[in-house]
Amino acid sequence: MLEVQNLSIYIGTRCLIKSLSFTLNKEDKMAIIGEEGNGKSTLLKVLMQDFSYATVSGTINTHGYKIGYLKQGLTCDELKKSAFEYLFTTEENYFNKINEFYQNLKLFDLSDSILEQKMHTLSGGEKVKISLLKLLLEQNDLIFLDEPTNDLDIETLEWLETFIKKSKMPILFVSHDEVLLENTANKILHIEQLKRKQECFVTVSKTNYSDYIQRRMENIEKQNKIAHKEMHEYKEKEKKLARVLAKVEFDQRNVSSGDPHTARLLKKKMHSLKAQEKRLQKEEITEERQTEEAIFLEFPPVKLPTKKIILDFSLPELKNESRVLARFVELRVVGNEHIGIIGKNGVGKTTLLKCIYQSLRKRPDLKVGYMPQDYEEVFLVFSSLLEFLTESKDQEKNTLARKYLGNMNFTSEEMLADFSKISNGMKAKLFFLKFILQECNVLLLDEPTRNLSPLSTPIIRQVLKNYTGVIISVSHDRKYLEEVTPVLYRLTVHGLEKN
Repeated sequence: MLEVQNLSIYIGTRCLIKSLSFTLNKEDKMAIIGEEGNGKSTLLKVLMQDFSYATVSGTINTHGYKIGYLKQGLTCDELKKSAFEYLFTTEENYFNKINEFYQNLKLFDLSDSILEQKMHTLSGGEKVKISLLKLLLEQNDLIFLDEPTNDLDIETLEWLETFIKKSKMPILFVSHDEVLLENTANKILHIEQLKRKQECFVTVSKTNYSDYIQRRMENIEKQNKIAHKEMHEYKEKEKKLARVLAKVEFDQRNVSSGDPHTARLLKKKMHSLKAQEKRLQKEEITEERQTEEAIFLEFPPVKLPTKKIILDFSLPELKNESRVLARFVELRVVGNEHIGIIGKNGVGKTTLLKCIYQSLRKRPDLKVGYMPQDYEEVFLVFSSLLEFLTESKDQEKNTLARKYLGNMNFTSEEMLADFSKISNGMKAKLFFLKFILQECNVLLLDEPTRNLSPLSTPIIRQVLKNYTGVIISVSHDRKYLEEVTPVLYRLTVHGLEKN
């Protein structure tokens, strides 16, 4: 259904993908994985024939099949539309699809009253649900999904897993949810940027995610062992040859002029050794398998008294504009608890976290770090990454910020870039770096892992698990909730209930 041959993608002089070939057939579920900023979304755009900011070579053949494409975000025009206008071009279109629409609406646990709401008023999860609903109504032949799990509640995540798994359509998708990857993918397309993003490397493997990760590490370890062994043997040969050459050279210098026979034998031997030296220089040695450098992140120790009251929050009504989302919301946090807040899309989790931030942000006894769901509401006032991290022109702070950015695999060019030039995953990493630089002892995190690659997320989870300050986070990431936030609350219309 989809054939790609020798596809190469460049942005400026930087190569994102080189000589990529693969096919996507019926029932194939191919996951695109790779670190933040490696070109996963760019690849999907190129496959949709969007070459607006990339130089592309190779062939893409869809054989006339209709492709449904779920992008990462909605355009400004789409956000201004009502859900009805976004889903249906005309009322006739609505009536033709009314039965299918209501069946799918039930699947997503949505009410038809949502049709009247403007897209920009919906929660992040509701926007994704409506976008998925649109794909189902379009009757596509194959589907591209760019981070469909972002903001989805756990119930819808589980539905999406089942949908991808059982679908007869081929699906090509980017996801940062490790559980979804483990449960759905039967092919892996891994995009890597090596040697500080100077080289690109792409792997296509017909296997599931867990096996791919395990086999990849085993193959890298095996190749590197062979490379080390061959290099050791090569060095030993070099040393042995150098010793023999030195001896023959010594004998040549000291041979008696009255012994021409020995001189001829030494000359012949030297000729043979030089030939051996040339053969040794041409000998091929297995190279070590280059991999992307792992990110490095570490919070300094945070000291909070175990009985210190961090939060004693009470709200009679949780509102989004005039709409009441929940009543009698109460949350008390003592010491250095790690708390997760879950709940269905649209129930008000993001709104609640914003309210908690407003109640804590001016506390002189706390240093509060806040990661919102919409990064742009923070980044708009900063012109560069370094300005966001330091908020000053202090040379010492800038040097430290550059060091931390390097630890997170940012290149020198990316450090000076504006925010429109970096991926959402890279933006997420910036928040963690800022929290470290500011020595925050309370973190309020709204979907902290939603934009991080499944290769970075285990490191981030471990770092946050070891963090000795307070964490209050909204998340639908099942591994994150299990490992980082042992205390769970579910937000419902009746308030927060301990899970």
